[in-house]
Amino acid sequence: MREFLEYIAKQLVDNPDAVSLTEEEKEGRTVFKLKVGEADVGKIIGKKGRTAQAMRVLLSAVAAKNGKRAILEVMD
Repeated sequence: MREFLEYIAKQLVDNPDAVSLTEEEKEGRTVFKLKVGEADVGKIIGKKGRTAQAMRVLLSAVAAKNGKRAILEVMD
């Protein structure tokens, strides 16, 4: 799941070196915290949050396939 999210995020931003993804377990769920460069936050969130929501849907599908639950948080 981690590699999947990193790949998607790096493809969306102008500065892929600034992409940072941390992972932690909370209440039986995996929480992924995505940090990108200040100029790229808008590209990750997208218009009306649609890009971030699409990433969350894909993450949920991959997690469900592995029998897990996952959440994506976009940090600035």
